[in-house]
Amino acid sequence: MADVPKPAPAFSTRNAGDPSFWDERFAQNFTPWDAGGVPEEFRQFIAGRNPCPTLVPGCGNGWEAAWLFERGWPVTAIDFSAEAVASAKRALGPAGAVVEQADFFAFTPQPPCELVYERAFLCALPPAMRGAYAVRVAELLAPGGLLAGYFYLGENRGGPPFAMPEAELDALLGPAFERMEDRPSAAPLPVFQGQERWQVWRRLGG
Repeated sequence: MADVPKPAPAFSTRNAGDPSFWDERFAQNFTPWDAGGVPEEFRQFIAGRNPCPTLVPGCGNGWEAAWLFERGWPVTAIDFSAEAVASAKRALGPAGAVVEQADFFAFTPQPPCELVYERAFLCALPPAMRGAYAVRVAELLAPGGLLAGYFYLGENRGGPPFAMPEAELDALLGPAFERMEDRPSAAPLPVFQGQERWQVWRRLGG
């Protein structure tokens, strides 16, 4: 008999733009967006690349950040949820040193990042914040810098995670970036309903 999914716990906070929304979910260990490891597309993307300053926003448990750290990459992972940061530090051990509590929209990494890794952060934001995300990621990356990761594309039926039409993502990132890679996720999580795509975007200019 197949396992029956457990019902979601009762939560008091419904605004995904509020840190307490995520605090509640991490405190109750309800993290269906967490793959519990490092996705294969990300491993392949990193293979053969020289280490460069990397930012992982909305990092949650930070598996990919820890994996980079263990390979000598200068990486910073941030989350504005105190419970998420505490969970990451427990899960990652010494590698949890790369994780800190910060607001992506106010945080400036030092040294400046050359890679931003997107993993369930954009789709966690309320749709009204997408424009600010596009502006901020373009500010953080110099020409030639890369935004790489997973994007939840399709009809938005509510969330989080909040899906968006592909045309909307193109409109958001197209003015400052060009898309270099685009393919379906090799191991999509059920919460993303088969609509998760691996993409790499390069910052224009220079």
